[in-house]
Amino acid sequence: MINAHRIRFNAKSHIGLIRKVNEDSILALPQQGIWVVSDGMGGHAAGDYASRLIADTIAMIDDNLEPADRMRAVRTAIQQAHQIIVAEAEARGTGTIGATVVAMMVANGHFVVFWAGDSRLYRLRDGHIEMLTSDHSVVADLVHAGQMTWDEAEQHPQSNAITRAVGVGDELELDKIRGELMSGDRFLLCSDGLTKYATFQMLEDAIRDAPIETVSEKLIQIALAGGGADNISVIVVDIP
Repeated sequence: MINAHRIRFNAKSHIGLIRKVNEDSILALPQQGIWVVSDGMGGHAAGDYASRLIADTIAMIDDNLEPADRMRAVRTAIQQAHQIIVAEAEARGTGTIGATVVAMMVANGHFVVFWAGDSRLYRLRDGHIEMLTSDHSVVADLVHAGQMTWDEAEQHPQSNAITRAVGVGDELELDKIRGELMSGDRFLLCSDGLTKYATFQMLEDAIRDAPIETVSEKLIQIALAGGGADNISVIVVDIP
């Protein structure tokens, strides 16, 4: 049985080399087994508001909930944030406000992930990396059709065109996956500020052997070396 209290993580967010404001938000609630990355959109006055609201709403979840109730609470919190952001955008009258989100919860030997947009979850298992989420984006359809790989999609002119986000549209459809944890699993949650500069192989090489204390900084340095044109947020979670 995996001991949730022994799970270790490293989380870091960087403004990048060009942006003046960090519109990403990250959240780590290790006692509840919850980690979140959210990437704001709509300009700095709106993007950072949206991503922070998502993180803050999830952070307000009752920490005494049983795992099944906690999982439902994460989903509900994201939906609540969606409604608040929609109302705020209408009140401001300045156009779209929104944010991507990827939220992972672990409990009782399993993980569950909710996401909307192109913030991602990867898993390193037995030395090999796998992308567990699938972007809600224009280029994702091309990937699923077999016309290009995810690495190639990052170089596509429409790579930043997402088709789903918290705060965008009347209803928010969250995707969900769940699976079994294995001892030695390493999970990576990140915004596209990392993945637009790092191929699958680069990510695998970077996180396979890096100690938990330095792995997030190592990943951020890859994005900065590649140009760092966006905010960069990473959370790495190690399953004992």
